[in-house]
Amino acid sequence: MSGTFRRIDRIARDNTEHVLDCFREAQVSESLFAPSTGYGYGDVGRDRIDGLAAAVFRAPAGFMRPSLLSGTHTLTVMLFGVLRPGDVMLSVTGVPYDTILPVIGIDENGRPAAGEGGEISEGSLRDWGVEFRHVPLTSDPQEPVDFAGIRDAMAQAGGRLKMIYIQRSRGYAGRPSLSASLIRRVARFAAQCAEELGIPKPIVAVDNCYGEFTEETEPCFVPSDRPDEAAADLMAGSLIKNPGGGMADVGGYIVGGGEYVRLCGSRLTSPGVGLEVGASLGQNRNLIKGLFYAPHTVAQALKTAHLAAWMFEKLGYRVSPGWEEVRADIVQCVECASPEGLSAFCRGIQSASPIDAHVTPEAWDMPGYADPVIMAAGAFTGGASIELSADGPMRPPYTAFMQGGLTYESARLAVMAAADRITEQTNR
Repeated sequence: MSGTFRRIDRIARDNTEHVLDCFREAQVSESLFAPSTGYGYGDVGRDRIDGLAAAVFRAPAGFMRPSLLSGTHTLTVMLFGVLRPGDVMLSVTGVPYDTILPVIGIDENGRPAAGEGGEISEGSLRDWGVEFRHVPLTSDPQEPVDFAGIRDAMAQAGGRLKMIYIQRSRGYAGRPSLSASLIRRVARFAAQCAEELGIPKPIVAVDNCYGEFTEETEPCFVPSDRPDEAAADLMAGSLIKNPGGGMADVGGYIVGGGEYVRLCGSRLTSPGVGLEVGASLGQNRNLIKGLFYAPHTVAQALKTAHLAAWMFEKLGYRVSPGWEEVRADIVQCVECASPEGLSAFCRGIQSASPIDAHVTPEAWDMPGYADPVIMAAGAFTGGASIELSADGPMRPPYTAFMQGGLTYESARLAVMAAADRITEQTNR
């Protein structure tokens, strides 16, 4: 595993150097930490953080705000920012993550969802007249994107197609995560297809949650040695995942093309004021510090994921990705085979957490999920996935989705505790 860890350390060094360059270019200083209240007019720190978000992710424009409450909220702002009635949103990575389904107005199969009385789900994209379509991923792990299927779907949507939507990470699905390079290939392919079909080029929007800093580049940036690729137009994520570095208390980011970012800013606040308002409420220091820590913290999470894959594979469990596989996100899946096994895994993680180690996780009906979910998250920030956490829906094959680890040393102990608990459960 030493070779894998060396590669992770190299990526962390490269990304840290880039982040540091961005900080120096932006002339980050202590004065930017000053809080603002009310409207937040003239909050220099807030505006500088917006610029840092764009620079770090190598995008033309962007913003990073504590008023974005979660990854789901951030993606909602992105989708409602640019989609309009009559538009078609085409997901090319199958049906999205559970919590995005009510936002779109669909069920877990991608079909239109109805409320309790059969009405259109309240406030969803479907309610606003946006149509959702999807192209499933293939069963080939080497080429998971169905390029032929994308072209066919684009032809069927015609001029109504407004967005190509890509979920980088797997969510609660047994699918691979997508590399930045593959996402850029999709963007290039979509642009070529649009030109051939004689339709407007669609916006390529990426849910980048769990993927930030796992590679040397991000989907919205095209390296100079990749002329056959194209940048994503919009990209969004949560700050209590990778880019918050374990320091951000709350927040999210949206980066991409200037006009698209402006539209998303108007959705975040209101037309006419956009990104000119928004009090930072004392969050600037942690957002800036977390962004600086992020490459190193993500490296700790990646090492933890590789260790967990190796350990549970040795114990006879199916894992994904395998311990030797190169990753494009921080999520590690372990198929626990039974409700009791999944519960034991999560309880082991919780027992070795720095916060609430005495608490016993139980499955419950979490808002936005189709099945009861069990979640272990002994985190300093509630729900922070970059801190070690494990969760999963109570449905076959009872997969534990583990992510994070602020330090490899502490996360290693938690992985060992999970192995002990699930082994005890199996031997009963």
